[in-house]
Amino acid sequence: MAGHRFSVPRFEGVSQEQFIEHLYPQRKPLVLEGIDLGACTSKWTVDYLSQIGGRKEVKIHVAAVAQMDFISKNFVYRTLPFDKLVQRAAEEKHTEFFISEDEKYYLRSLGEDPRKDVADIRKQFPLLEGDIKFPKFFKEEQFFSSVFRISSPGLQLWTHYDVMDNFLIQVTGKKRVVLFSPRDAQYLYLSGSKSQVLNIDNPDLAKYPLFSKARRYECSLKAGDVLFIPALWFHNVISEEFGVGVNVFWKHLPSECYDKTDTYGNKDLTAASRAVQILDRALKTLAELPEEYRDFYARRMVLHIQDKAYSKNFE
Repeated sequence: MAGHRFSVPRFEGVSQEQFIEHLYPQRKPLVLEGIDLGACTSKWTVDYLSQIGGRKEVKIHVAAVAQMDFISKNFVYRTLPFDKLVQRAAEEKHTEFFISEDEKYYLRSLGEDPRKDVADIRKQFPLLEGDIKFPKFFKEEQFFSSVFRISSPGLQLWTHYDVMDNFLIQVTGKKRVVLFSPRDAQYLYLSGSKSQVLNIDNPDLAKYPLFSKARRYECSLKAGDVLFIPALWFHNVISEEFGVGVNVFWKHLPSECYDKTDTYGNKDLTAASRAVQILDRALKTLAELPEEYRDFYARRMVLHIQDKAYSKNFE
């Protein structure tokens, strides 16, 4: 099992001023209760969503197993009318299916042209716009996207990080969310922005021994809860019931820091991408040396990076 465990703190009736001045600067996850989210938490039933969403075609992930893995791609992409998706996602067993009668469905809404347009529930599902209110805890000009998500019961999404701050609004159903600090990235066996450790509750420590050192932060979300996920915090989401959620992402850094081609909010900052490219070139140069020298100078480079780039202001 993972090492130290912590509960994500919960706060009720937090004002915009309290959040911005006292909670937000701590750069840690927290759950907000009692936020006015509009009528969505009571209105967005299976029948209502099926009726309002209509026959609009949506692209979805379909998996034969509950633990979805973006690295090995253990799922397929399929298209369904929105009302059919909602009805199937709410079922435990299916009479109509793509892979198996107990397959899992996951919708992550997209822009009209995913290569150019960001997801915004107010544009892709305008008939639902009046039902939901976003927390007014950031400036309107900082808004990046609002992602509509629908999950089958039992579905587990892979552990990953995003480069923007976001609110995970749990509209209906229950979710369990496990988070890991950015400072524990070295224990998560990363492949890009994603962890290779799929089973976080019963990890293979023979294969992933360092995972036991990762600090685990956990919370349960019910309808009406809002989870603040700071940028770079790793998160793993398990839908304990059929659930509907909306992620609201915003730019907390100047716009020029972000990749202009990023429509998902998950491409590394432009300066970080340049630094990785430079590092790759340096490693290719080191490869020209004999093993003994390559090892020695690589260790010196690591120490140099730690000395010059690691922050002493974080846990």
